[in-house]
Amino acid sequence: MASKSYIETHRQVQQILEDVRSGIFKCVYLLMGEEPYYPDLVCEAIIRHCLQDWEKDFNETICYGGEVDADTVITAARRFPMMADRQLVVVKEAQQMKTLEDLALYCQNPLDSTVLVILLHGASADKRRALYKSVLKTGVIVESNTLRDYELPQWIQAYYEGRGLRIHPEAALLLAESAGTDLGKIAVETEKLLKNLPEGTKEIQVADVEKNVGVSRQFSVFELTKCLSYRENAKALKIAAHMGEAPRFALPMAVAPLFTHFYRILKYHAGEVPKVNPYFLKEYEVAARNYPLQRCQAVISLLCDYDYKGKGGDAGEATPAELLIELITKILNI
Repeated sequence: MASKSYIETHRQVQQILEDVRSGIFKCVYLLMGEEPYYPDLVCEAIIRHCLQDWEKDFNETICYGGEVDADTVITAARRFPMMADRQLVVVKEAQQMKTLEDLALYCQNPLDSTVLVILLHGASADKRRALYKSVLKTGVIVESNTLRDYELPQWIQAYYEGRGLRIHPEAALLLAESAGTDLGKIAVETEKLLKNLPEGTKEIQVADVEKNVGVSRQFSVFELTKCLSYRENAKALKIAAHMGEAPRFALPMAVAPLFTHFYRILKYHAGEVPKVNPYFLKEYEVAARNYPLQRCQAVISLLCDYDYKGKGGDAGEATPAELLIELITKILNI
């Protein structure tokens, strides 16, 4: 079974959240995947809405996989609710359970009056085994995979649309660069951003992200790749020098996105349209002219060399900042 795309996962989770807020619950939820944002989001929503506060003392059981076994969880799940329509049993960090697969016995025939949540943090159940197959028949499975770097700006745009807002493509890219593929961090930064925006704001601009998230486009990897694409030599070197001065700068932090950028240019030469927002396609057209096929291949080879140096290999006495300036100088002279 092919894994769901992030768009499908997003839509599935939004529907689950809408259901639980309306009091609609399934008997079993298996929440899993490398990216914990969606599983955690669904788990916390179920805990918040499944029971009234006065029902929780006798009808809510929250435990952790490292502290329980399957028999304990099944015993709890088979109890009937006390003075309530349902009871809730949540197993967090379920990947730590040595007898996790034994929960399949209960999941094959769960009680209608129990909501069982099995939350795996940064891990997944084996799709070939009984637990996954039984929940697939009787409950709901949310699988949240880590987004690829090129998918993140589009995810941010979809996330903002879900909040009734638009975000400019460059602002989405800058936020993605700041947060990486940590969706939880993006959600936190978004909350901080929205609290500081004027009432009635409908579209988030680059300046909003710079001001409220604390990241500057002027000296970002995003701006560096753009300068390299357009061969703005002096500006590219200035940005590289500023980046190298950052207290926690490490060369692989710059090399990885540069490699992704030039790899996309290489695929553009091969006739493949990069998986980026159409807003950025003009840049790739210009970059392909400035870096013909052989030059592009040479840049990628150079980036591989400096990735090795940045990870401690054959760098001599050069600092990460000096290596970055050296790398950018060589790229601009190819």
